[in-house]
Amino acid sequence: MQDKEIIQKWKEGLSKEQLAKQYKRQYNMQIKIIRAEVRNRHSRTFYNEQRGSK
Repeated sequence: MQDKEIIQKWKEGLSKEQLAKQYKRQYNMQIKIIRAEVRNRHSRTFYNEQRGSK
């Protein structure tokens, strides 16, 4: 999420907590996608996180 998007959503009435949750959710999804890519699978980070250990 870009700064402009955050400011726009804040002006539309979202609270700081709601914006923070949306930003965190979006960020975590991007990280999950990166870890799931074929070139990153050899590190097994994605699979180990799903099991709850590293």
